[in-house]
Amino acid sequence: MPAVMPDFRPVLHVIGLLLATFGLFMLLPAGVDWLHGDTSWPLLLRAAFVTALTGALLALATANTRSDALTIRQSFLLTTLTWTVLPAFGAVPFMLGDEGRTLTDAMFESMSGMTTTGTTILTELEERPVGLLLWRSILQWLGGLGIIIVALVFLPVMRVGGMQHFRSEGFDTMGKVLPRVRDISLMLIEIYLGLTIIAAIAYAMTGMGAFDAINHAMTTIATGGYSTRDDSFAAFGPASHYASVALMWLAGLPFIRYIQLVGGQPMPLFRDVQVRAYFRWSVYAIALIVVWRLATGDDPLEQVLRESAFNTVSLFSGTGFATADVSDWGDFALLVVFVGGVIGACTASTGCALKVFRFLVLIEALKAQLRQLVQPNRLVPLHLGGKRLEDDVISSVIVLFSAFVMGFGVLAILLSLTGLEMRTAITASWTAIFNIGPAFGHEVGATGAVDGFPAAAKWLMIVGMLVGRLEMVAVLVLVLPRFWRA
Repeated sequence: MPAVMPDFRPVLHVIGLLLATFGLFMLLPAGVDWLHGDTSWPLLLRAAFVTALTGALLALATANTRSDALTIRQSFLLTTLTWTVLPAFGAVPFMLGDEGRTLTDAMFESMSGMTTTGTTILTELEERPVGLLLWRSILQWLGGLGIIIVALVFLPVMRVGGMQHFRSEGFDTMGKVLPRVRDISLMLIEIYLGLTIIAAIAYAMTGMGAFDAINHAMTTIATGGYSTRDDSFAAFGPASHYASVALMWLAGLPFIRYIQLVGGQPMPLFRDVQVRAYFRWSVYAIALIVVWRLATGDDPLEQVLRESAFNTVSLFSGTGFATADVSDWGDFALLVVFVGGVIGACTASTGCALKVFRFLVLIEALKAQLRQLVQPNRLVPLHLGGKRLEDDVISSVIVLFSAFVMGFGVLAILLSLTGLEMRTAITASWTAIFNIGPAFGHEVGATGAVDGFPAAAKWLMIVGMLVGRLEMVAVLVLVLPRFWRA
């Protein structure tokens, strides 16, 4: 029986709607530039017009093919295309509004923004047009919101990385993806916007100006890490640091718990095993670094506590803000935050990396394997948080973990072949695959920018950021011929 090509039109219709909306968001930085008196606003306006028009025409051309259900193939394709097409159009303002940036640099900055990675090629941020800085923050804010929707709606349906474990949380979307997207998106937008407003107010109360507070609120809740200052949070006072620690940690919690909390169900948040583990592991990492720094340095205790807490939570959550160069604290401290960055935040949050839930699953699987070595005839079902772990959940987690480890290793080798020294290549692979933000090494600029990287290294990191943000398997499956057969 001949293979039947899947119908791409419903996917293209959604992409068109997203592009049209994306173009409308570009009007915000154009308007801010105009109000501020910068001369780049006509270029940003042109980018908004091209993006919105392209999206509207695509949506109109496929309007008669709308469907209230997406197939599994269409769900995979839509997820990957969203994080490919939108960053491509998101790069246009950087090319037009930033003194004619190259396609490589513009695409790098846009992909890093949409995937909430936070690695940047821009320096002298204080001298950039304010509209361009706002656009970077908007990219991360939209990317963070989008990845929550993907985690709650699409990944459970696509059975990626064990996310099918959460289908009984009230978000079963099999066969009715689009209607559930609308319902869930409205709830998420309200909560996401509410947290952003709270963050902006908190930052303003600590002494930040309105523009800085709004931008950092967006990139904090998105766990993105783009800043309006070259020195990141080192440009602000201790009060802002403490506020950011709390906000970054909150952004790393599962947003499904916020939905339940708003709905009058607070107990699931407090009973969530991954929430407790996320907090516990973060505290352990901070304590290890504090003890290490006190034993090896002579900085004041308050400074050590504040810097250690801020930078550890920043890297653990995948935000990527900085108040100090972690590599200056010694190899042990760097190893601790390196591992924390790999673990990441909770599932269904704006955080990145492997996620706490998957490490908890791996720990339970390892404990079960050790028990079976002692008692070979004993079969005990695995449970996590009072809920049974099905075999396909464990298998999915192991496959995803393996894919991340292999992807990290391959990308590090490829980056080293572009001329980067091995230390830089390893941390650049780490920051791209796990969407963390900072890289360390001689080729990294004083402000953390990677503008000096070879073009080949930047494109490799672009691919790494994409596949890492979309949970590896969700992208790699598209290259398998078997996947497209009917």
